[in-house]
Amino acid sequence: MCTVIVAVPETSDEPVRLIAVRDEDPARAWDRPGPWWPASHPGAIGVRDRRAGGAWLAADPQRRRLAVVLNREDRSDRTDDEVTTRGTLVLESIGGHPPEAVPTTRGFNLVEVDPEGVRVVSWDGLVRREQPLAPGIHMVAHDDVDDRTTARVDAWLDHFRAAGPPTGGFDGWLAVLDESAALAPQDDRAIIRDNRPFGYATLSLLLCTATVGTDGVEVRYGAFDRPGVWRREALEGRG
Repeated sequence: MCTVIVAVPETSDEPVRLIAVRDEDPARAWDRPGPWWPASHPGAIGVRDRRAGGAWLAADPQRRRLAVVLNREDRSDRTDDEVTTRGTLVLESIGGHPPEAVPTTRGFNLVEVDPEGVRVVSWDGLVRREQPLAPGIHMVAHDDVDDRTTARVDAWLDHFRAAGPPTGGFDGWLAVLDESAALAPQDDRAIIRDNRPFGYATLSLLLCTATVGTDGVEVRYGAFDRPGVWRREALEGRG
């Protein structure tokens, strides 16, 4: 139930900018962004899931690549012992290896950023799709890109677009998150969320901002003091 907002520029000499909010079980430990995979993925820096060892969001600054994975409904009838962790998708992606034709994971939306542009690879357990994103501002959650049937996308996409692409900082988008936090985290329109009423043991735990441009990749990170409770000040070095 994570959320990504991404601004795709008109030209390749402008940076891609995004905000990613992570929803997860608070009992599932993670590590802040760091070079956690020096042997298998040298140069990768990301948010590591301690249980599975993979990444939720990771970047390779030298290659100017970034990826973040969001859960999506899985329509297959595979059992848990027939699937692999989604955390490998992010690390493989920034290494230049997109998801295979028939992924072995549960359903996902994978946002991929590289010098060629921005794509979303979607997998629902039955069909894999790949969508290049046109210039503009987009939202991705657990359904399709900019899907107005997703309550938070319908409620806030136009607000992010009205704020415009971030330039020199993310204050405009953070202000939209400030506004969205007036909703209760159990409200289906909320971006900072408590998903337990919907049958998921997950709450919004942290966010990252990222800028991917010709100079490389800059990622800033902030973890919330209380799961499901927005605090702008959590974002380190916010701008």
